[in-house]
Amino acid sequence: MLLIPCPWCGDRDETEFHYGGQAGVPYPERPADLSDEDWGRYLFVRDNPKGRFEERWSHSAGCRRWFSIVRDTVSNEIVR
Repeated sequence: MLLIPCPWCGDRDETEFHYGGQAGVPYPERPADLSDEDWGRYLFVRDNPKGRFEERWSHSAGCRRWFSIVRDTVSNEIVR
C-alpha cells in the first residue's frame, strides 16, 4: 500500500486518492485546429518511464485538492 503525503492533510493511505496521470501536460495552444487523431494523442498517450515520474493526484476522500508528486515507478518511493 502506498502512503501519499497530501500537502494539506498529511500522510494518508492511497485508497483516499484518485490518480490524475502525468503532471505538466500543457493544454493545446489552438485546440480547434487539432484533428481527432491529435486529440486522441493528447488525451490518452502519456510517458511511462521506469524511474522518477511527476504525477497529479487528487485527495478525493479528504480535502479534494489536486497536487503533484514525484514518484519512483520502480520502488514506489515518493521523492517530493
